Amino acid sequence: MEVDIRKKEKVEKITEFAERMKKIQEEASTVLRKAQKEMKWQASKKRREAKKWKKRDKIILNTKNLVFKERLVKKLVDWYISPYIIDEIVFTNIAKL
Repeated sequence: MEVDIRKKEKVEKITEFAERMKKIQEEASTVLRKAQKEMKWQASKKRREAKKWKKRDKIILNTKNLVFKERLVKKLVDWYISPYIIDEIVFTNIAKL
């Protein structure tokens, strides 16, 4: 009899522990979903859709990341260079000028 009672108590404690862990996991899951939703909102609140370029649009190029071999002094380079016409759209963010 005594052995059955001990086993029964152990089983009850294990089931209580499992239920408690399941409840904690559900609470953590809901908190993480809420935090993820808020982080997504914070990250995208100032974002806007990129402009869709078409063939024959005129654009100007930013020279910030361009490398010029013939110009030695970077601060004398214009920030933007003259308008170019798009000949072909290669990908959504790549155009052939």
